[in-house]
Amino acid sequence: MATYTPMIQQYLAIKEEAKDAFLFFRLGDFYEMFFDDAILASRELEITLTGREGGSDAKIPMCGVPYHSAEGYISRLIDKGYKVAVCEQVEDPSAAKGVVRREIVRVITPGTVMETKSLEGKANNFITSVASMNDAFALAACDLSTGEFYVTSFPPSLELLIDELNVYHPAEIVGDGELLDTLKLQVSAWSRPVLFTEREPMDSGRLEAQFTAQELAALSPVRLRAVGLLTGYLDDTQKRSLSHVRRIRPYEPSQYMILDQFTRRNLELTETVQDRSKKGSLLWLLDKTQTAMGARLLRRWIDKPLLSRGAIEERLEAVDKLYNDLMLRDDLRTELKQIYDLERLVGRVAFGSANARDLNALKVSLQHVPALTERCASSSSGTLGRLVDRLDHCADLADMIDTVLLDDAPVSVREGGLIRSGYDPYLDKLREASTNGKKWLAELERQEREATGIKTLKIGYNKVFGYYLEVTKANLAQLPEGRYERKQTLANAERFVTPELKEKERLILEAEDKMVDLEYQRFIELRDHLTTHLHRLQRLAEVIAAIDVYQSLATVSAEQRYSRPVITEDFDLRITEGRHPVVEAVMDGIPFISNGTALTKDDAPMMLITGPNMAGKSTYMRQVALICIMAQIGCFIPAKSATISLIDRIFTRIGAADDLIGGQSTFMVEMKDIQVMTEKATSQSLVIIDELGRGTSTGEGMAIAQAVIEYVHHDIGCKALVSTHFHELAHLEVSLPGLSNVCMAVQESGDKVTFLRKLIPGAASTSYGIYCAQLAGLPSSIIDRAYDLLQASGAAPETGQVREAMDVYPSSPEKKATREAAGSNDMAEVRELQHEAAAANEIVQLSIFEPFVQHEQGKSKKTAKAEQLADQLKKLDLFNMTPLQAMQWLNDMKLKLSD
Repeated sequence: MATYTPMIQQYLAIKEEAKDAFLFFRLGDFYEMFFDDAILASRELEITLTGREGGSDAKIPMCGVPYHSAEGYISRLIDKGYKVAVCEQVEDPSAAKGVVRREIVRVITPGTVMETKSLEGKANNFITSVASMNDAFALAACDLSTGEFYVTSFPPSLELLIDELNVYHPAEIVGDGELLDTLKLQVSAWSRPVLFTEREPMDSGRLEAQFTAQELAALSPVRLRAVGLLTGYLDDTQKRSLSHVRRIRPYEPSQYMILDQFTRRNLELTETVQDRSKKGSLLWLLDKTQTAMGARLLRRWIDKPLLSRGAIEERLEAVDKLYNDLMLRDDLRTELKQIYDLERLVGRVAFGSANARDLNALKVSLQHVPALTERCASSSSGTLGRLVDRLDHCADLADMIDTVLLDDAPVSVREGGLIRSGYDPYLDKLREASTNGKKWLAELERQEREATGIKTLKIGYNKVFGYYLEVTKANLAQLPEGRYERKQTLANAERFVTPELKEKERLILEAEDKMVDLEYQRFIELRDHLTTHLHRLQRLAEVIAAIDVYQSLATVSAEQRYSRPVITEDFDLRITEGRHPVVEAVMDGIPFISNGTALTKDDAPMMLITGPNMAGKSTYMRQVALICIMAQIGCFIPAKSATISLIDRIFTRIGAADDLIGGQSTFMVEMKDIQVMTEKATSQSLVIIDELGRGTSTGEGMAIAQAVIEYVHHDIGCKALVSTHFHELAHLEVSLPGLSNVCMAVQESGDKVTFLRKLIPGAASTSYGIYCAQLAGLPSSIIDRAYDLLQASGAAPETGQVREAMDVYPSSPEKKATREAAGSNDMAEVRELQHEAAAANEIVQLSIFEPFVQHEQGKSKKTAKAEQLADQLKKLDLFNMTPLQAMQWLNDMKLKLSD
């Protein structure tokens, strides 16, 4: 059995308290790791593995990192899903008898990170707990960096639990062991690693010390258990007061639209499917926020669309007023730009990790609040007015910070330079003593040079010897005997001290030490005072975040020409000239072909969409879902007009995907999604299924597709968009009164096909799959052979003009008349698009640049003057130009371009 030194024995005893974490063991200026921790850390952090004598026969594996740069190393381990326990020296080494006493002061985990470098500013970092009791599941979620704490519960359904977890996308989940084991498989496909920890709930006494008795009494038993699990874990790992986590925000899942993980992924609400980046998502489009806390709130709104018409209308009212008031929007954005992340500043104040620059950032933010709220109060918006009515600006806290701290205070709080002159009289006296002492030193240096005649004599300082007189060896003979005491010999000089110099050094250093200690003490007093006002700052941060989201939605709506939706509690969904918000935004000026939607109870709540590959079916179905979500978060929508009925849940099955880990094929995944839909959908839901029935034989696929369509029609009765390549299913319009056929229009010209992206009544005759394969670049031999086989099978598509299949499948006269009336405008637009496509190679597009366009061999090319005019137009500040200035600019450009 190995015998270890007392220090290693201490390490092993402390390591028992943190078996599942890296133990950062403080030794002087380093955090050291030993044994298995050292081996694993050296590999994960790519640092040198060494050894140390520890009393055993063999050297103990060891590696370490400097304490002043430990945050970066800890962040790297946290990002990989590890825990780190920080062990500090908790007594003065000079006063210790034997081994210095050490304790774990904090356990840092992926869900409890507080350091800014480890956090994404515009996203929350949630840790959640899950609990189960006989008749319910509960989930609690906390962002320790902001102090937010939510709890909810629902029937014991694993699907509902996962749906709710997907809202928070936690970095860490704690809770009951059996439930955690089940969840581990379900979240394996998330884009970030998730740490699971089993534990027991916090005892009631400690829980009552954290929250009010009234809050706890209002919780159901299962919610109380979830709160106890999470609060106990935070208390055990952080080992400090969680003074900013004081308010529990309970909610019911029925308050919000439910979006499962597949729907969130397919609709690309907060990240794209392809590379899981924000760019290209709905969040990316809508995020014009100016503060980090506003960006986080916007993400939460997108994750949880509202189901209350009144609450939605309240949001729309604020967006409407800002939409129509450009000056007010710009004023709000200007003020918001000056406001820092109050929520996380409050978190650092509560944790005792805020430095002087953090407090100055808090001060600057608070100083801009009055102007921000005054603009809201003076607006004509009732929603904005209620937000800022009697709002506490916390001006007294800003004044206090300004009174105590210097504007340019350093990051370090232990090296002085923090406190303003005039705040503490004794500190001012010490500063004067230090300043006078340094003046005395400068005067002493002058006097000694005159007395000795040595012009190069100088007074210096180092931490080892303190202040000294330095004389080069060439001048040593000029020093008088007996007055100087030699202190250090250098290669080219000697250093001396005198009794007067040593006495003054004592006074100066004593003053400087006292100054640093006193400044630190005053800073801590200020920070501690702020901790007693955290609830005021948190309330203020909530209001500022909401204002930021309103202006963001209004800014995007104005820039993209969105319109205000009409929200109803009826069944019908009507959208006029709807557009896909994200696709339109990335098309860089290319017109987006709009499409209308009418899913009504009396006519047809279901659409069966047929048509070619690449014609835009999936884009169309996604845009309908996104328009509904945007409306229910309180945003204007990309459409000419719309009447949106409240949707309680959206189900989407779009695109091919398999589950390799779970051993499920693409078809099985699709069937699982359909199963969830059949079980959970209600008459207020929206069902979207793309390419229903693929992945199996044609006969079976068609049979399943028809059966699913009939089930949605007969048993659920909800609004539904279903696309399929089984054109034979178009006959269902005859037997299902609530279903209508629509297709994506195309223009055929010889061997070329133009996808018009326009939805028209009727059924398509072909999917143009071989043509799409040709566009993809398959060898011509494959394409020719495919056409030959298709011709031989008798299934060759018709050519010529678009097939308008209104009369292919007979239906009732009333239904036919209704459909023709609804589609008359679209058909007129389709014919116009057909004409444009056919004439595309025969016409020259008229434009403002026509006088400066060269035409060569049927192609057009802008001249240098056209490029110059375009560049100048882009730079114009139209909003700030007077009519006279605009006329002057046009005249100048006319003269310049005519030269």
